[in-house]
Amino acid sequence: VQLVESGGGLVQPGGSLRLSCAASGFAFSSYAMAWYRQAPGKEREVVAAITSGGGNTNYADSVKGRFTCSRDNAKNTVYLQMNSLKPEDTAVYYCNADVLVGLSWTNYWGQGTQVTVSS
Repeated sequence: VQLVESGGGLVQPGGSLRLSCAASGFAFSSYAMAWYRQAPGKEREVVAAITSGGGNTNYADSVKGRFTCSRDNAKNTVYLQMNSLKPEDTAVYYCNADVLVGLSWTNYWGQGTQVTVSS
């Protein structure tokens, strides 16, 4: 199982970024996916989650109305569209999946992509 995030960078407050997470090594379309973030000195927190088919999404209150999570199961990719970015959105963003491997559920993380919101 491999999760590879991309799309992070430096953006001014009010700007937008789209993160991507390319998945491989498992039946991507069968699993829910999630985005987390971790700011310096803070615990990792969940930002958004999406069901396997993409029909349902949930968001942390802090990003609701500004972030949109989507997926393309044909491309084995999940996205996080981030609009109206604020300095407090600065963090490393991670893609996450719980995958059934044999008879055990295993939690997988990508390497993370840095998002910095600053003028």
